[in-house]
Amino acid sequence: MERTALRSLTCFSLDCNKFLFSAPKHSRSFLSKSSSVSAAAPNNRSVLRRNNWRSLRATSSHSSLRFCFNKKHFSSLSPRAVASPPTQPASDIAEVEDEVAEKLGFEKVSEEFIGECKSKAVLFKHKKTGAEIMSVSNDDENKVFGIVFRTPPKDSTGIPHILEHSVLCGSRKYPLKEPFVELLKGSLHTFLNAFTYPDRTCYPVASTNTKDFYNLVDVYLDSVFFPKCIEDFQTFQQEGWHYELNDPSEDITYKGVVFNEMKGVYSQPDNLLGRTAQQALFPDNTYGVDSGGDPQVIPKLTFEEFKEFHRKYYHPSNSRIWFYGDDDPYERLRILSEYLDMFDASTAPDESKVEPQKLFLEPVRIVEKYPAGEGGDLKKKHMVCLNWLLSDKPLDLQTELTLGFLDHLMLGTPASPLRKVLLESGLGDAIIGGGVEDGLLQPQFSIGLKGVSKDDIPKVKELIMSSLRKLAEEGFETDAVEASMNTVEFSLRENNTGSFPRGLSLMLRSIGKWIYDLDPFEPLKYEKPLMILKARIAEEGSKAVFSPLIEKFILNNPHCVTIEMQPDPEKASRDEAVEKEYLEKVKASMTEEDLAELARATQELKLKQETPDPPEALKSVPSLSLHDIPKEPMHVPTEVGDINGVKVLQHDLFTNDVLYTEVVFDMSSLKQELLPLVPLFCQSLLEMGTKDLTFVQLNQLIGRKTGGISVYPFTSSIRGKEDPCSHIIVRGKSMAGSADDLFNLINCVLQEVQFTDQQRFKQFVSQSKARMENRLRGSGHGIAAARMNAKLNVAGWISEQMGGVSYLEFLQALEEKVDNDWAGISSSLEAIRKSLLSREGCLINMTTDGKNLSNTEKFVSKFLDLLPSNSPLERASWTAQLPSNNEAILIPTQVNYVGKAANLYDSGYQLNGSAYVISKHISNTWLWDRVRVSGGAYGGFCNFDTHSGVFTFLSYRDPNLLKTLDIYDATGDFLRELDMDDDTLTKAIIGTIGDVDAYQLPDAKGYSSLVRYLLGITEEERQRRRVEILSTSLKDFKVFADAIDAIKDKGVAVAVASPDDVETANKERSSFFQVKKAL
Repeated sequence: MERTALRSLTCFSLDCNKFLFSAPKHSRSFLSKSSSVSAAAPNNRSVLRRNNWRSLRATSSHSSLRFCFNKKHFSSLSPRAVASPPTQPASDIAEVEDEVAEKLGFEKVSEEFIGECKSKAVLFKHKKTGAEIMSVSNDDENKVFGIVFRTPPKDSTGIPHILEHSVLCGSRKYPLKEPFVELLKGSLHTFLNAFTYPDRTCYPVASTNTKDFYNLVDVYLDSVFFPKCIEDFQTFQQEGWHYELNDPSEDITYKGVVFNEMKGVYSQPDNLLGRTAQQALFPDNTYGVDSGGDPQVIPKLTFEEFKEFHRKYYHPSNSRIWFYGDDDPYERLRILSEYLDMFDASTAPDESKVEPQKLFLEPVRIVEKYPAGEGGDLKKKHMVCLNWLLSDKPLDLQTELTLGFLDHLMLGTPASPLRKVLLESGLGDAIIGGGVEDGLLQPQFSIGLKGVSKDDIPKVKELIMSSLRKLAEEGFETDAVEASMNTVEFSLRENNTGSFPRGLSLMLRSIGKWIYDLDPFEPLKYEKPLMILKARIAEEGSKAVFSPLIEKFILNNPHCVTIEMQPDPEKASRDEAVEKEYLEKVKASMTEEDLAELARATQELKLKQETPDPPEALKSVPSLSLHDIPKEPMHVPTEVGDINGVKVLQHDLFTNDVLYTEVVFDMSSLKQELLPLVPLFCQSLLEMGTKDLTFVQLNQLIGRKTGGISVYPFTSSIRGKEDPCSHIIVRGKSMAGSADDLFNLINCVLQEVQFTDQQRFKQFVSQSKARMENRLRGSGHGIAAARMNAKLNVAGWISEQMGGVSYLEFLQALEEKVDNDWAGISSSLEAIRKSLLSREGCLINMTTDGKNLSNTEKFVSKFLDLLPSNSPLERASWTAQLPSNNEAILIPTQVNYVGKAANLYDSGYQLNGSAYVISKHISNTWLWDRVRVSGGAYGGFCNFDTHSGVFTFLSYRDPNLLKTLDIYDATGDFLRELDMDDDTLTKAIIGTIGDVDAYQLPDAKGYSSLVRYLLGITEEERQRRRVEILSTSLKDFKVFADAIDAIKDKGVAVAVASPDDVETANKERSSFFQVKKAL
């Protein structure tokens, strides 16, 4: 509700800042509080952010900041990013006396004040077990706990990943099916998840409420040390794998949450490339296998191996434990001592050590195939990536930081030379490879292209090598180095982790060294290495600093693996046939008694999965009461005024001297046929040059003067109105002292950029097409949701034109048009600019403290004076919607994404705040149990867009299709038959308030307030909805059942699915889906 335009639940995502934290490969759940804006900024390899094909990223959000840069109207001095933090500890940070720690069984190993994060950090060791604890104390209310185990696998059965799922399915103190889900339902967590890396497993939680925080900590500690799963074969079957047979006359199939999750992962070419590269780089150690699990190998895992892995590695002696925030450091140790004292020391730390990979003496080349769609043009569908293992041991922090800067210089922005030369070569559509990756024991560097023709593969390799040689010989431009330095420094000092808790980003940064028995403090301290690096560059020049690194780690390094991925239209069906043939042999080897027993076991597992926990078990999970919940919504200070006749919203919040601003333009006068061009228009503004500046100079200037600028469309329905809310938003940030530069740059981007570079625009089209194809495979649920919205309302149709299947089709046609009618396209881009840029309908939003707001007004006034004062254009008539038929979007995949939706307002439903509670409860009970737990999908969830009235069901990496739709249709009956005691209802309400009051940093608070303003959501309405949420009753659930039946009766279904599954569905229900081939 509060996150108004943040409309849909999405998968958990870690788009990790290289200098802030590193990305895991697999996460427990995609039901998180992160959500996606209806139309966000196009994806980009933003400054310092990993575009990491090695990480499991399952989200439809594209909100990475785009960095572009200028040279006109600015002072020559680059601003210092943020004032250095104090080097002395604050006197009011609580601490634990040494003798108190001793009494609790801990000894203090070391203690430091970390000025970079204004924290006192103490490393303790549990004397009995050797467990190590980092206790980080500061004034951050968003408290974080994490426990991490070193878990190196020996094969690709996915044992660490399956165990990560399973330990959260009940424990000694919390003997219910899934305490994790109960916490999702009824806590105020700001983060709740678990990650599997190639060599470690992390269990982090976060909350701003101290009582809630310690509840979460206790559930997680009990879960990892005393899980039920090591005695419960059915949990292993449910989360890992099992044979499923509903009737002896039917075929046997595989089921299992992780099994189907990894089938989805192995359907994505980029993921296959990443896994192939990692295993080829590390053939001799634990990284040579897949900790997430290979679907062809997972069924080889036995329950005995599963239990033994837990016994061996899930021990305090093998753990690293992290606490962060403003809670009592004594209480942290007291809680831990209750658990750790139950154990004796173990040999696990010796057995879990990760051995380094020895460097190769000569390069390696590997050719693999990936599943491609049938019938398409496969000539330009090859992928090629060069991968280097940079060292045979971990690097020191100084070298790592310098390599990170080098990586940003080469690849971090559209103007970066290695990235630029690859994209401008025309040899491929998009960059692949994560650049420098330092999340494992030994660092790597990867770079390549996808969308390459087979004949051009050698050319790509040679271009990469010759470009690297040129950079080593010639070095980097001074402006490029300055821009990169400012961008990196700004990012480090701002420490803006978005909705991701700062304490967790610090934990992941620290654990990246600590897990290998290195110093956990060192990764948190960047001031000294940054100062040394800047001094070296000033004294020796950047060439002397960076060229030797290129030569040593890349050019003269024989440990290079070249991966070539070839498209194979028959691979998906061939893999399915192999699996089917094997399962037929399994069935043929069984007696009638065996088959009857398997069918009985299948039903027994389903019965367990679908039987609710008894009330006494549910009561074991600690929870808050409604008395712990504030009765009023969080208030963001907002002053609405005007400058030069333009509406200005100002939010007086402490931002550490950073100015965050949004400039909003009305898009409603734009002609309908120009809508699909809008995302490319936004990219062109940031990645084309002006009359006086090349796009490289523009990018570098923005990098030197600001913290980044992004431009993107924003579209949403407005409740009670026919016309949608549609805007272009320009977001920017800088130090408050550089506000003049920031607004001059925004003006330059909007008014001076010229749409004349045909070849660059053609690159944008190719990149966007590659990005959309990747999104279809990896985030099919988002594509399905967009498609259904486009069938149900105008705002949804607009968004789908700019980011759905319709957009992909537009891009495919546009590729040819760029060559044949560039003048027409350039003219259309100008028409979009003319339609948008006007003081009429413009809105400015600013977030910083009051003094900086006052000082910035004169720069805003100057910016607005430069805008055209056109008379308002006539509102365009956007009346289009897609036909409301059921549709199947065909892609080469082994799993499906299944959706169904309808507009509840059209059926007479009147919005009540209880709908937020009910939809969350449906996701966390009915859909979790039936679609995920019983159905074997990686997830099932629903979302109610209260602006449009569209209620959407979605599944993710789902082995089923029609079965899932039947579950959606039965939701009304589930609500009618629902019996809920007061405790369960209270949990549901509290969990909803946790979503509504999601923790936000100052920039997000200012942005959320802007979105509420655009959508007409008043403070009075927010208060009314909150009262309705807090007073939700069981009767509200029953009443909502009638409203949700509209989806069963009038809903539209869209599935992004495999051709075989769609064909089977259309045979079972004659012509149920209209078929559209997308890949």
